[in-house]
Amino acid sequence: MPDRPPFLPFALPEIGEDDVAEVVDTLRSGWITTGPKTRRFEEDFVAFLGDPAVHALAVSSATAGLHLALEALGVGPGDEVITTTHTFTATAEVVRYLGADVVLVDIDAATLCIDPAAIEAAIGPRTKVVIPVHYGGRAAEMGAILALARRHGLKVVEDAAHALPATSGGALVGTLGSDASVFSFYANKTITTGEGGMVVCRDAAMAQRMRTMRLHGMSRDAFDRFTASVPSWYYEVVAPGFKYNLTDIASALGLHQLKRARAFQAQRQRIAERYHAALEGLPLEPPPRAAAGDLHAWHLYAVRLADAAPIGRDAFIERLFAAGIGCSVHYIPLHRQPYWRDRYALSAERFPHSERAYQRLVSLPIYTRMTEADVDRVVAAVRTILHA
Repeated sequence: MPDRPPFLPFALPEIGEDDVAEVVDTLRSGWITTGPKTRRFEEDFVAFLGDPAVHALAVSSATAGLHLALEALGVGPGDEVITTTHTFTATAEVVRYLGADVVLVDIDAATLCIDPAAIEAAIGPRTKVVIPVHYGGRAAEMGAILALARRHGLKVVEDAAHALPATSGGALVGTLGSDASVFSFYANKTITTGEGGMVVCRDAAMAQRMRTMRLHGMSRDAFDRFTASVPSWYYEVVAPGFKYNLTDIASALGLHQLKRARAFQAQRQRIAERYHAALEGLPLEPPPRAAAGDLHAWHLYAVRLADAAPIGRDAFIERLFAAGIGCSVHYIPLHRQPYWRDRYALSAERFPHSERAYQRLVSLPIYTRMTEADVDRVVAAVRTILHA
């Protein structure tokens, strides 16, 4: 009996020798928490975005970045924040951290991103912020979202966890007209620091508030106090802050990952195009492409099974795993999760596009270490299952 091929995981990070050397250098430097390499990473991120007006703050996770951004905008009890039901719970949970309420709306069936018309229909007297999510690496319709936010006097915080280096209207996500954009560097993202994220904004006062709240509400961080040439032990706690700083060990990874972000995107794009061509004609719908002239980050390659598919989504996933191929579902919508469903009395009927997508969605493997043979193996398995 022939040996089975090794399991092909859903995602793997690409860690190069430069990443390893930078981490080792950090370990030997004597400064492993937030310090010089985190500052370099922040500066390099601003340079990557190409907008010197942007402030960048490295944080322990994208969840932390979303929390800091909403807190800096003054979100609190009595406020409402609109976001999509079709996201990971972190997008919404940070709103509840601050005592505000979440208003969930449906997606656009074509893009799988939040529907601007649904946002506008949900705006009420308590609405303060909109959080669009750039699903799978495709930018949401930011022109329409920013226009309606201006009309209604609302703030916009982009959940850009999937979106480095996506563009919207020809401009990089992170340089648009929103109040803040928050990126994720989790292990399966387009670049990684293991855990971590970056929050960017243009307002200097907002950036300073987030910087203070990132580390216990202290007026000065440890790097400033411990590296000064004169005694500088004194600090003041000016607010009840959080512990959301990113370590230099993680930032060391980020320094070299960021240098390869465009090359990583190009490789993901090649994989996506290979999938597009090889899966054509099957009873499934490919992921939405970027808008004309824009760049897709291709964090996810999420297909939707057609009604004519000979097998249901759950059985399809089981068959892929039986063939030694990892996959996932993005996402189980928030209106199906017990906490959100019960707190806001949500029903599937209120979110028909998200619900229909969820019933059919499967995320296939897409990561830079995949070879053409790996992609072909996934394609062959999908073809076998859908021709059964």
